[in-house]
Amino acid sequence: MDHLPLNGVRVIDLTTVVSGPYATLLLADLGADVIKVEAPSGDIARGLGPQVNDGMAAVFLNCNRNKRSVVLDLSSDDGRRGLKALADSADAFVTNLRPDALPKCGADAATLRAGHPELIHCTVRGFGSDGPYADLPAYDDIAQAVSGLAAQQEWMAGEPQYVASAVGDKVAGLTAAFAVVAALHGRTTSGEGATIEVPMAETLTAFGLVEHLWGRAFLPPRGDARYPRMSSPFRRPFPTADGWISVVVYSNENWKRFFEMIGMPHLTNEPRFGSLSTRTQNLDELYTLVGDHLRRDTTANWFTRLRDAGIPCIPYNRVDDLFDDPHLRGRVVRRGDPRVDAHRASRVLDRQLRREGGEPRPRERERGRGDSRDQGGALQGRTI
Repeated sequence: MDHLPLNGVRVIDLTTVVSGPYATLLLADLGADVIKVEAPSGDIARGLGPQVNDGMAAVFLNCNRNKRSVVLDLSSDDGRRGLKALADSADAFVTNLRPDALPKCGADAATLRAGHPELIHCTVRGFGSDGPYADLPAYDDIAQAVSGLAAQQEWMAGEPQYVASAVGDKVAGLTAAFAVVAALHGRTTSGEGATIEVPMAETLTAFGLVEHLWGRAFLPPRGDARYPRMSSPFRRPFPTADGWISVVVYSNENWKRFFEMIGMPHLTNEPRFGSLSTRTQNLDELYTLVGDHLRRDTTANWFTRLRDAGIPCIPYNRVDDLFDDPHLRGRVVRRGDPRVDAHRASRVLDRQLRREGGEPRPRERERGRGDSRDQGGALQGRTI
């Protein structure tokens, strides 16, 4: 697949679970040759979720496609020498091991960039190295709690809750992948590599404050740190006569058309609803009005009427509905392999990277544990 943008780039992947593997997954989907280094016991995510074959669990499959894998015992001198040899052959090195473990296994930036200053070394860690939480371990729940993301759910649910997705891990992974690509580009002019740190807690905090910084964006503050529309307890899919639908009546023209649709055109001139600013101050009343009317017809009818009026809307999907959605089912790729049975993987870059010559596909099928990882350290050229 030599048309992919990162073709010819080699990345050494010393990561586990989600945040680091997701970063290197994106680099692999972009064409990089990603070599995953695992301990003899394997990535713990190999057992995370349902599986057909031992060590090939659902979460692991969806975070590690298009990668090769090698086993190294980094507690041994031979293992550390093997890691250094791999890093010397690479353009980038990505890890999410705890910072205090990196020097012990020869995976810190100082060791790996010694004699190879062109290497881009990226560490995904729980907290930034210059703060009081620097040495604390962190998982996604920890990042959601400290970043304010769990508190943001309290506005709607009435008590702190975690988002039902590893959003902290994945935001950190996205940021790390972006940072590595930026450093690769920077190296083309400077000739130098880079040492990159992506702290999950700080990354998720900044992510959540893009809109919610709100009144605290100014000194002195001009309100609370809370975007009213996003945090309204009424902001949710609306029930219809036979299901649910998502509707975002947003612009002045959207509201004009919606008020006409429900037989209340006079509300267009109502001062409380005449501008974005005044609507924001009266959101709960507006959402209640919308909800009362949407209950009166079916999802299909509302979708047709709202779509034809140019009002953003979409029928609500449960997760199991995604595989039959007429738009999304083409983005959930079904691939078969006799070692892992047929399985699906969520892939977005396939569509984003289409060229006249085709679109990216898995470079090799996933292999079962034992087939995919070379115990001696010599790469066999197989994918996970």
